[in-house]
Amino acid sequence: MSEYFVHESSYIDEDVEIGEGTKIWHFCHIQRGARIGERCSMGQNVNVSNNVKVGNGCKLQNNVSLYEGVELEDDVFCGPSCVFTNDLTPRAKYPKGSAGYKKTIVHTGATIGANATVVCGHNLGKWSMIASGAVVTKNVPDHALMAGVPARRIGWVCECGEVLKEGLTCKKCGRKYKETESGLEEIK
Repeated sequence: MSEYFVHESSYIDEDVEIGEGTKIWHFCHIQRGARIGERCSMGQNVNVSNNVKVGNGCKLQNNVSLYEGVELEDDVFCGPSCVFTNDLTPRAKYPKGSAGYKKTIVHTGATIGANATVVCGHNLGKWSMIASGAVVTKNVPDHALMAGVPARRIGWVCECGEVLKEGLTCKKCGRKYKETESGLEEIK
């Protein structure tokens, strides 16, 4: 018995690691060198390209493609049809291959809404939240709530997902935060 589930319509290349409890649903393709953590869920039509790393507990909804150069840390949520890029100046006639790829790291707990786009070479901070349809064109601070085209910070969000109001204290779970150079930091 397998430690993970792969639907019969999906294709897993050689030299792939898949963690215990992970579920890969219909019409997915996991490419050579990909590393997927434990307890992940890959919805219908997900593509994980060569050498991509996906942490534990990540959820990729339908139609998400993670291109080479993208790395997801633990507990990242990718909404339906969100988009990642990996080359800032692609040309069909002049392919650069992996030498032209820009790295994108999505840090622990970040959420990317449906149909949002993350332009390569930018990192998303821990527990940040990207609104549906937003276009990320710069680094995102920890706990930032980003929306628009291009995306800009419109607020802060708690680790639990609640939008923070005055005083940077979560009304849902009680966590308290302070502003730092990298975004918000929880006060322990």
